[in-house]
Amino acid sequence: MGAEVEHRMSPSPAPAPAPPTPVGRTDGDAPPMVLGLQLSALIDHVARVDWSLLNRIPGDRGGSQQVCIEELNHILAEVNAQILPCRDDLSSIRTIAGGSVANTIRGLSAGFGISTGIIGACGDDSQGVLFVSNMSFSGVDLTRLRTKKGHTAQCACLVDASGNRTMRPCLSSAVKLQANEFKKEDFKGSKWLVVRYARQNMEQILEAIRIAKQEGLSVSLDLASFEMVRDYRTQLIDLLETGNIDLCFANEDEARELLGGELTFDPEEALAFLAKYCKWAVVTLASKGCIAKHGKQVVQVAATGESNAVDATGAGDLFASGFLYGLVKGLALEECCKVGACSGGSVVRALGGEVRPENWQWMYKQMNASGLLLPDLKN
Repeated sequence: MGAEVEHRMSPSPAPAPAPPTPVGRTDGDAPPMVLGLQLSALIDHVARVDWSLLNRIPGDRGGSQQVCIEELNHILAEVNAQILPCRDDLSSIRTIAGGSVANTIRGLSAGFGISTGIIGACGDDSQGVLFVSNMSFSGVDLTRLRTKKGHTAQCACLVDASGNRTMRPCLSSAVKLQANEFKKEDFKGSKWLVVRYARQNMEQILEAIRIAKQEGLSVSLDLASFEMVRDYRTQLIDLLETGNIDLCFANEDEARELLGGELTFDPEEALAFLAKYCKWAVVTLASKGCIAKHGKQVVQVAATGESNAVDATGAGDLFASGFLYGLVKGLALEECCKVGACSGGSVVRALGGEVRPENWQWMYKQMNASGLLLPDLKN
């Protein structure tokens, strides 16, 4: 599993593959290599807005907050009335399947040709139909996605003129998969489970991890947001101390909160803290790239593509796609980070957490130029 797979050297530089044409599952009944746990399917409404609107919406810049359906609809109406043009996008607002885990597994499937599936629930509304359509088009196996009566989760991803994600009001009354709805068969035969930390979902997260470890899966954890780490740091450390988290991703703000929230902190100290509990630890540092640790090995890799950044939404999620691709293919730690830098750089070139075909092509060229193992895509 992961880096324990026999290492394969990158081939001689070759023409970058064409972006795939997603057609759903192509491997019969074989279980997905990577499963994503996203208890609530989520639709992202991503838009560039100016400060006049942002200043009227409560919440921390860069953070998220729960709102009722009426408040979310009001925010979306305001957004549609005041959105800013986007220089490199066909539209100034995108409505797509979203959520950190969905972004990661969609990227693995659509951009890297790794078989993926999602475990969760969606509502029986038009937003649920949109989620299913978007994810299945990207080749994600949805046989573990349950449909329930009620609202599918929605999120307004508001981005400022510089491309920085500023706030994410989220629907609070969405349907959700419960712990007693997991089935052993959901996990059987897969190799990785991708999880996002959320204190309010700990019962489900712990149960999913318990079954996954019984079935021999490795577990990847994303720390979600600096608020989640700040407000539930003790519970997070308890989770890490179980020893069930094999790979952990933290961005710079989350790493700072992990060490107590000081304004000045050492990212390498946060990396060492995570590495005490996890086989692989990664701290992403935005334009400064990333640092990662596996055993005694520590590497630092530069970022790729930030000079053309339009929207940072999904950058960490797609970095995780590339890093996991590297682990699945048995690449060295530094190569995993380099692929992650390429995939993270690909998504910031347009609005939203889904990579456009032309930006997958850009990523393949970056990988090819760096001598990295290109995906074996079947169109």
